[in-house]
Amino acid sequence: METKNKLFRIEEGFWLSGKDHFLAHLDGKAILAFPQAGEMHGIHPREDVAETATLTNRWRDLKMTSRSVLMPTDNLALVSYRADVLRNDGEPYSALVSSAYIRRPTGWKLAFHQHSPV
Repeated sequence: METKNKLFRIEEGFWLSGKDHFLAHLDGKAILAFPQAGEMHGIHPREDVAETATLTNRWRDLKMTSRSVLMPTDNLALVSYRADVLRNDGEPYSALVSSAYIRRPTGWKLAFHQHSPV
């Protein structure tokens, strides 16, 4: 249960926090799969992804439901949930989200992240 809670706190930070959170919790390179054409699809260095976490594109009022964590090994965690959130401009957004984390000596690091709009 402690690992599950820790992973969901990290996930929340990717929605609500800034660059420092991204740098602390992204693996060296991460695969991102977003539904918006042209927005950070593919494999990216963590520094490039962290640069996108600006005040103008942060989210608010995040609700995470249908939360689950599958741990096929002690060092791999697959996180899944529904996110209902508001964009900074007030536009609502809902998606089914999946993330894969790898346990490194420095802690859990995000290696894969994907959105499927609802």
